[in-house]
Amino acid sequence: MSRVLVLGSHNRKKLGELADLLEPHGLSLKTLADFPNSIEVEETGDTFGENARLKAVVQAKHLGQWVLGEDSGLSVDALGGAPGVWSARFSDPGATDERNNALLLEKLKDVPLEKRTAHYTCHAVLSDPRGEVRAESEGFCCGLILKTAAGSGGFGYDPLFEIIELHETFGELSPAVKSVLSHRSRAIRQLAPQIAALIASGHWA
Repeated sequence: MSRVLVLGSHNRKKLGELADLLEPHGLSLKTLADFPNSIEVEETGDTFGENARLKAVVQAKHLGQWVLGEDSGLSVDALGGAPGVWSARFSDPGATDERNNALLLEKLKDVPLEKRTAHYTCHAVLSDPRGEVRAESEGFCCGLILKTAAGSGGFGYDPLFEIIELHETFGELSPAVKSVLSHRSRAIRQLAPQIAALIASGHWA
């Protein structure tokens, strides 16, 4: 039996990262692009966790579906943790990856490489169709912000975010390697056993 799980995002690249981790549990993954009646949930939270819960709960109640809401972003130590929850709209409300990356490089222009430490965070929340939170997890990935972009893979800040041990950015890594190391994959790997337990106990009919 295939159970529908809606990823609370229109980003199909995120769907690709998560499919291999969740589909083995008998889940059919969809994005909001598959639901013309989906709504835009305003991210008014002060933390990744608050925003993830909003995306999951509000959308689940609206669609009447199980929804996985996740909020993720980049925190740069030299910028006091910025852009943080503002990662997607760092440069302006209608930000593009290019403008966000350009602003990040501008703000770090005088910071030496060894002090450009940063980490990605992903907070994931699963809501049932009634809007009740049924599972939650958080994952992290540490690295450095380079002075120039490298690689064309991934999205967001990935071409600037280097995994120190591998000397490659998320933009250079293969999808298979990124799926092991990324903050999003680590959060979902923690979430997967909770989902399996819900299914096994009959709570996900």
